[in-house]
Amino acid sequence: MIRQTALTIITALLIILFSYTAVSKIITLQVFNSQLAMQPFPAWSIWPLTLLIPVSELAATALLLIKSTRLCGLYASATLMAGFTAYMGLVVAGFFSKTPCSCGGVLQQMGFEAHLLFNLFFLTIALIGIYIIHQMKGGLLSKL
Repeated sequence: MIRQTALTIITALLIILFSYTAVSKIITLQVFNSQLAMQPFPAWSIWPLTLLIPVSELAATALLLIKSTRLCGLYASATLMAGFTAYMGLVVAGFFSKTPCSCGGVLQQMGFEAHLLFNLFFLTIALIGIYIIHQMKGGLLSKL
């Protein structure tokens, strides 16, 4: 019962996060594209990333919404959050010379350190969700 409740809360938080950020980016697609263009990415990658990031966030949301694909959604969420967290870690470490935030909505208002902690929180809960599902199914991770 506790595991199922925790999994429900984790899933809901991730759905809210990814649906909000994806829709925010889509609504302001040109702004998001301009912000990505200021990132230290190759110019050829900007438009593909402009489309791929919100579509990936929506795909993760869709996978999380369906019980039979929830584990895949948690893996997708963890993968996205790992990528975002690694990038934010490099920003905080001063690896890049220019680092405007290309995040959606109110997340743009966060400082980089706060954003790193935010990302670490969501990465952690996605990993906990994966662990819970494997534990409930009696899989390999439940024996750790």
